[in-house]
Amino acid sequence: MLEAEKKKVSISVKTSQADKKRAAEIFDGLGLNLSTAINIFIKKSIAEGGLPFEVKDPFYSEANQAELNRRFQKVANNQDIQSHQLLDDGKQ
Repeated sequence: MLEAEKKKVSISVKTSQADKKRAAEIFDGLGLNLSTAINIFIKKSIAEGGLPFEVKDPFYSEANQAELNRRFQKVANNQDIQSHQLLDDGKQ
């Protein structure tokens, strides 16, 4: 191992007190402290060449996309469309 790889440096991470406490409790149950857990995350990210887990946005879930497509089809076919007055459309 190169000398530069052996030298440890500090990093600073901002998070909420509640999240820090919850994470520390989880890692403590695994026999790890926060520093070791973060180092595992960093090493795994390097090995994977990115985040070591999938990041998902629930908006793009199959169920949500199917529902949006169903609604778009209704609009396209003029089915079950109800007009309504917007609260802020300037009409009183």
